[in-house]
Amino acid sequence: MTLPRPHQSRLARAEDWSVLDVTLYAPRPLQADLHARLKRFNVLVAHRRFGKTVFCINELIARAAANPKAAPRYGYVAPQLVQAKDVAWSYLKAFTAPIPGVIRSETELWVELPNGARIRLYGADNAMRMRGLYFDGVVMDEYAQMSPAVWPEIVRPTLADRAGWALFIGTPMGRNHFCSLYERAQCDAAWLAARFPASETGILAEVELNAARQAMSPQQFAQEFECSFAAGVPGAYYATLLETAEQEGRLTRVPWEPRLPVITAWDLGIGDATAIWFAQEVGRELRLIDFYTASNVGLAHYAKHLNALPYVFAQHLLPHDVAVRELGTGHSRLETLRSLGIKAKVLKPLGVADGIEAARALLPRCWFDAGKCARGLDALKLHRPGFDAATDTFSARPLHDWTSHAADAFRYLAQGLPAPRKPWTEAGATGTVPEFDPLTW
Repeated sequence: MTLPRPHQSRLARAEDWSVLDVTLYAPRPLQADLHARLKRFNVLVAHRRFGKTVFCINELIARAAANPKAAPRYGYVAPQLVQAKDVAWSYLKAFTAPIPGVIRSETELWVELPNGARIRLYGADNAMRMRGLYFDGVVMDEYAQMSPAVWPEIVRPTLADRAGWALFIGTPMGRNHFCSLYERAQCDAAWLAARFPASETGILAEVELNAARQAMSPQQFAQEFECSFAAGVPGAYYATLLETAEQEGRLTRVPWEPRLPVITAWDLGIGDATAIWFAQEVGRELRLIDFYTASNVGLAHYAKHLNALPYVFAQHLLPHDVAVRELGTGHSRLETLRSLGIKAKVLKPLGVADGIEAARALLPRCWFDAGKCARGLDALKLHRPGFDAATDTFSARPLHDWTSHAADAFRYLAQGLPAPRKPWTEAGATGTVPEFDPLTW
């Protein structure tokens, strides 16, 4: 079966072998229309069972086969490499199997077409593997589940020298970075933004949708089948509290108050990300004025970052395991930080469940700088327990993913803060810092 006409034109420059004559892909009308409408950058929000992965894999194959450049390279990125293998690898092999001369690597998860174009699967959980590569095109599947740093810091630079294209596709998970990207794409003529709720596509029978409605909560159905960004993430620890904060205007611009000291709370990753929240206390208010995260760098990097900031620090809150000595060096990370000028307060051990409750109790007091804390806020909104599909229950412990570091650091902030202070005073004057009103700044 041949591809629709838009793909035929893209494949017109292929070698004497013909993908068109042997492909097994039969796109649905909506998919065929999408293939024809794609721009260089694209954000597609689609319901479950829309055929997102099949669509993406065949777009990659068609583009790769038609590319006349030397050694074209394409990437399919899933939130985790194991997801990419489970979801996309069988499709990639199946749709390229009829092509004469195709080469496959089961261990490295790539296929190479006869024109030298290679399509490889990657996981955003090890995004650093893509740093320094080049791509002619990249698919970011289920982008809502990836760290928001993967696209701007790692993937986007790989497209620069080849003027590569990108396709973001997935199902909403609240108003996070995927939602922001979709809304920006709607306002940019250079991008395609498209949304496909199940009630409008006609792909799933009404009887099937009714059965899903009965089996799922309204929130889950709105998110998974109606592509609603307004629906909260099921099980998310802090989503409702942050939604309230947004409704009350507490996610806004929160300037640094130079007269007050800054408290930081850290989660130190080993071999992965470290996250730091920056807060100031004003009466009962806690103002989150900044957030910083990085990965694959030493502790000296964070000390240098803090030293470059204009803040005067009151204390740095760190988890209890920072004091554990490393076998290789015989020194603890606490000792290393103190040698770098970071005078840390080490918190006592506290159970994760108790820490989450402390964070929940703190959130109604919090004002967040929506710009500087955007990445941390995305993590807090999505931080959720693991889910056991076999028992249809949530785990007692949080899911460990890209959201964990920011969420853990916020837990440590909640644990380490002293009780709300008395009215603010300074030498030679008494009084209070007024309740925060962003309109006066």
